[in-house]
Amino acid sequence: MQKIDLTGKTVLVTGAAGFIGNNLVLELLRTVEPIYIVGIDIMSDYNPVEMKEWRLEQIETEVAKHSASSWTFIKGDIADSYLIRDVFEKYKPAVVVNLAAQAGVRYSITNPDTYIQSNLIGFYNILEACRHSYDNGETGVEHLVYASSSSVYGSNKKVPYSTDDKVDNPVSLYAATKKSNELLAHAYSKLYNIPSTGLRFFTVYGPAGRTDMAYFGFTNKLMKGEKIQIFNYGNCKRDFTYVDDIVEGVKRVMQGAPEKKNGEDGLPIPPYAVYNIGNNNPENLMDFVQILQEELIRSKVLPEDYDFEAHKELVPMQPGDVPVTYADTSALERNFGFKPSTSLRDGLRKFAEWYKEFYRAG
Repeated sequence: MQKIDLTGKTVLVTGAAGFIGNNLVLELLRTVEPIYIVGIDIMSDYNPVEMKEWRLEQIETEVAKHSASSWTFIKGDIADSYLIRDVFEKYKPAVVVNLAAQAGVRYSITNPDTYIQSNLIGFYNILEACRHSYDNGETGVEHLVYASSSSVYGSNKKVPYSTDDKVDNPVSLYAATKKSNELLAHAYSKLYNIPSTGLRFFTVYGPAGRTDMAYFGFTNKLMKGEKIQIFNYGNCKRDFTYVDDIVEGVKRVMQGAPEKKNGEDGLPIPPYAVYNIGNNNPENLMDFVQILQEELIRSKVLPEDYDFEAHKELVPMQPGDVPVTYADTSALERNFGFKPSTSLRDGLRKFAEWYKEFYRAG
């Protein structure tokens, strides 16, 4: 593994106004100085734009505390090849973290175009820019880190999911695009010796998260007195991973690139890796809902006498969904000395407290 010291480096974070991207930028500003961060985000309305603007305000507030570091934000689409080329030529990032993507399994069933644009064409543009960053003897990109997803495991029966498992049977277009990212990255790592690491995230949650995720959507509906739908009649298990654990994992991986070396044929052995980042502890959906309601009451988002039973509806499995996600994180632990550890109750408590503050609920 090639160690990378982020101090004084330029880091490009795509999807910087997104949930994980925003938290990563904040963490880098707080813990590495100086650091020069360039963020790109399309600011789409798939999730509320006001939330993304709020996240960017958090970054502006943080960067003001660190005079040696810098933050540059570019509103744009990674599917715009001219924009990406210009950004790489101007800022010459040493480390690239590609988190920009159209997320969501169910949305991919009805809106496939956005997934092809962002997740395939956009990622291809990032790979091409990384490739050309070495032109004319330049040092170029030292490490490309990109978001994959636990969705690539599809309906694999073997658990926990290991990165050694075959993942050739996606059950959603979203999953197919994420597996495609891994394949493209492998090809570019082999052909152009680009150190790349894919991270399969498992059900990320926390304050200021994605509003399309169950915990956020449930809270919004309960606040409005609407019914929440619990899929597969509650017989689902998810490896819920708190955002701070995800960010810590990403930060550690950024600093350890797969090593460049040649094989017996003199050609590069692809400097390529893929890791799971999950809690390694799947929780039953009904238990998750129970803890969420307890924490919403504790934080006074909802009143103590709220009738949850009247607002629950058990429904069949949705197309594209899987019954269980469960991460084998042994490789991450072995190579980076890190394993996510935030309990579901602690994580949902932080979310409920943030929700109360952000929406002045109750």
